[in-house]
Amino acid sequence: MSRIGKMPVKIPEGVKVTVKKTSVVVEGPKGILNQEIRPQISVKTADDTVVVSRKNETKYTRSLHGLYRNLINNMIIGVSKGFSKTLIINGVGYRAEIKGDNLVLYLGYSNPIYYPIPEGIKITPETNTKVVVEGTSKERVGQISAEIRSFRPPEPYKGKGIRYEDEHVRRKIGKTGVK
Repeated sequence: MSRIGKMPVKIPEGVKVTVKKTSVVVEGPKGILNQEIRPQISVKTADDTVVVSRKNETKYTRSLHGLYRNLINNMIIGVSKGFSKTLIINGVGYRAEIKGDNLVLYLGYSNPIYYPIPEGIKITPETNTKVVVEGTSKERVGQISAEIRSFRPPEPYKGKGIRYEDEHVRRKIGKTGVK
């Protein structure tokens, strides 16, 4: 039995979980999320918990069991609290700002990078060098943060680039010169 999959998911106050035939819909104060469910997995709501179970014992079904439990748990957390990732921009002249509905990044290239802010995601630069990505879907927040980071990933010699707040960049020693 999956250790993660067999744990019930608590539904906090103000969150409504609706189980349809092939999907689960979670509504809360921050929004609505929908997740399609494979036919090998069954989802039931009882009192203030959601229980995920599997219909057979094949390897593929066992792998889906814990996955869908965590997806539903992330949906419930997302509509009640939300998710956020913080990006730090390091480098001389590197900065970020919002112009209209675009995030504008100045990263040492000849032209600035205009990144359109997707619907349902909130991007706010706290300072010129600190950008916060917030939203209800953990997957979308992570994907958008990764896309922004990919414009200039941190390099190991000077540490310049965009990194996550909790990311540690291993620094390398450069050339020491000819002796």
